[in-house]
Amino acid sequence: MTYEHLLIEKQDKIAWISINRPTKLNALNSGVLEELHLLFTALKADQEVRVIVLTGSGEKAFVAGADIAEFAQFNASEGKSLAKKGQDQVFDFIANMTKPVIAAINGFALGGGLELALACHIRIASSNARMGLPETSLGVIPGYGGTQRLAQLIGRGRATELILTCRMMGAEEALQTGLVSRVTSQETLLSTAAEMGGKIMNNSSNAIGHALQSIAASYEESVDGFDAEIGHFGDCFGHPEFKEGTQAFLEKRKANY
Repeated sequence: MTYEHLLIEKQDKIAWISINRPTKLNALNSGVLEELHLLFTALKADQEVRVIVLTGSGEKAFVAGADIAEFAQFNASEGKSLAKKGQDQVFDFIANMTKPVIAAINGFALGGGLELALACHIRIASSNARMGLPETSLGVIPGYGGTQRLAQLIGRGRATELILTCRMMGAEEALQTGLVSRVTSQETLLSTAAEMGGKIMNNSSNAIGHALQSIAASYEESVDGFDAEIGHFGDCFGHPEFKEGTQAFLEKRKANY
């Protein structure tokens, strides 16, 4: 399938996705969100893909926000539908993937762009990256999970300050607060993502999927994260990769996953 707003390349079991609207600083619109939904749905079922890296085209922006012109005239009901559809089909869908998704933030990640990065499991950033949630300056709030995931990552106080002031955070501050796990030069950002993906793929894809689900469970109010961990831990014992991993350890060899 070809995409109008996305570039997709698969190499060494990593799927590389670039949001490709450089003249609009890769801003999200309905077309981009629909294509992201279709692509992530396909990648979820693709047995040849074990890690997904999401980035933006060009050197200025990961995603510099949403395309405001599309929803500037919406009423309250339309606004709720917009947020629910986006969360269900893209942001929550990515967050609940059992394949790790790495956001390679290569510039501005603002509004819906930062929310997209927040939905990914791991975030790395180039040193020129700038991140923020400027929605309150437009008379609205983040609607794609930003008020929830940002607070979970960096704490309620810091998240509240950023959302209420619309201040942008640089890459080093994002690293210090835990918003991103690594900062690199722009030139080495994607090679760093590839290296990280390679280290992930050294391990059991089944165990990684269960780990992602177990970690996510701790943020669901209706779920006991410890009970979820017990269940996922036990499920690993019934999978061939557990037998391969333990046997490889006992035989002092590298596991073949």
